[in-house]
Amino acid sequence: MATNVIMPQLGESVVEGTISRWLVQPGDTVAEYAPLLEVSTDKVDTEVPAPAAGVVLKLYHAEGETLHAGTVLAIIGQPGEAVPDAPARVDLHAVGGEAEPASAPPAAPIAPAAPEPSEARDLGRISPVVARMAREHAVDLQQVPGSGRDGRITKQDVLAYVEKRDRAAASALAAEEELPPWERPGTGDLFKPTDDLPLATSAPAPVPTPPAPPTPARPAAAPSAPSTPVGGDEQLVPHTRLRKLIAEHMLASRRTSPHVTTVFEADMSAVAAHRKGHKAEFAAKGVALTFTPYFIQAIVAALKAVPQANAVYREDGLLLKRRYHIGMATAIDDGLVVPVIRDADELSLLGLARAVNDLAQRARAGQLKPDEIQGSTFTITNHGVSGSLFAMPIINQPNVGILGVGAIQKRPVVISRGHPVEPSGEDYLAIRPMVYLSFTFDHRVLDGASGDAFAGKVKQVLEGWKNG
Repeated sequence: MATNVIMPQLGESVVEGTISRWLVQPGDTVAEYAPLLEVSTDKVDTEVPAPAAGVVLKLYHAEGETLHAGTVLAIIGQPGEAVPDAPARVDLHAVGGEAEPASAPPAAPIAPAAPEPSEARDLGRISPVVARMAREHAVDLQQVPGSGRDGRITKQDVLAYVEKRDRAAASALAAEEELPPWERPGTGDLFKPTDDLPLATSAPAPVPTPPAPPTPARPAAAPSAPSTPVGGDEQLVPHTRLRKLIAEHMLASRRTSPHVTTVFEADMSAVAAHRKGHKAEFAAKGVALTFTPYFIQAIVAALKAVPQANAVYREDGLLLKRRYHIGMATAIDDGLVVPVIRDADELSLLGLARAVNDLAQRARAGQLKPDEIQGSTFTITNHGVSGSLFAMPIINQPNVGILGVGAIQKRPVVISRGHPVEPSGEDYLAIRPMVYLSFTFDHRVLDGASGDAFAGKVKQVLEGWKNG
C-alpha cells in the first residue's frame, strides 16, 4: 500500500516550509526513517525522513517550492503500484491521523513584481518575519505576488522581489555611472552617519495613496547560485540562505540596541577540578561533561542577581522574564544557529550537560526543530573553541545581553594575600587556568554598574565552584 510523504508542521508557529533539496529521485529504494528531502523555514533547516520503507514512486513538488504543512510531497510504495497524478492534501489534525484528501495543486512559481494595482488588495495574514523584511528592504507588499497558501506572501516571495528589483537597479546604476559626475542624480545623504543607514542603501520613500513602487536600491544580496567569475582575478560567491539571514539579524541588532561590552577575567581552577573529578561519572551515563554547563549555571545565578538582564526592552516598559531560557550559539557548516535550553534553572549540571550535548549534535546534523531555536531570554557564545581570547559579541535580539566565553588558558597570575594593589611581601605568582568573559549588553536596559554586577556574579560563581 502506498504511503504519502507529507510536509510536516515544523513547530507550533510554523505553518509552511520550502523544499531546499530532494535527496532521492523516483525509482530510488529507501529505508524507513531515511532522509528524503531538506526543508527550510523562516527559522531552521531540517530533513524530512521516510515514513515507510519502499520505492519512491512519485515526487509532486520541485525544489524551491513553498508549501503548507499537510501538503503531500511524494509517494512511497511498491514497484508498479498505481499513484495519482495530482497530490492530495492531508489534514494534520484529522482524528486518528487519517488522511483527508483535498485539492492541493503545486505551489505557483514566484512571479516577477506585478504592475501597481488600481486598488489595494487584501494581503491576508503577514508573518512578523515578512513584515520585518519588507520594512528593512523598503518593500511595498502590495507589489509582491504571494506563492503561499491562498496567495499568502512568504519570505521567499519578498527575497525574490528584492532580488529582481535590485537587478534592475544595478542595470540602472551601471547606465547612470556612465554619465559625468555632475549629471548623476544626488541622494542628499552626503554627510549621513553610516550607523544610521538602513539595510538597503536607499532609504524608503513615503508611501503615497495609492501605493507606489519603492525607489530602486543597490544590490543587497546575490541570488543563491554557483559562484561566477567577475573579472580575471575575482570571483563572486553568492550568499547562502542562512548567511543572508545571519546578516539581516546582525544588522538589525546593532541598529536596535546600543551595545556596550565589559570584560572580566575568571580563574577556572575550581571548575576545572570539579570537572576532572566528575568526567568519568558523566561519561558512564553517556554524557560528555564540557565547560559549557558550568557557564550556564553561572549565568542563571547572575540573571537571578540582576533580573533586568533577563528581560525584553519595550517602549512601554521593561518586560522581566520569570523563566530562564538560555540560547547556546552553535557553529554549523555554513553559519551559526542558537538552540535554546529551556528552564535552565531547573536542570542539574548533569541535565544541562545532557541538553548541551543533544542540542549541539542535532544542530550540526540539521535536525533541530524551529521551536528549539526561539524564545531565548539570554545567550552564551563560546568563541574560545577556536582559540579566541575575548570578543565583543552582538546581542541576540530581543535579549538584553550575551556572554562571550574566550579560550581557557593557563596563565601566570599574581596571588595577593595582602593589599590588592599596593606591593606586598605576601604576593606570589601562580599558574592558573584563566578565561576572559565578555558581557555585551543593551545600554537602554543596563548601565555600567549593573552590567558589571552581572559579569561579576558569573565570575564569583565560577571561582567559588563547589557542587552543581
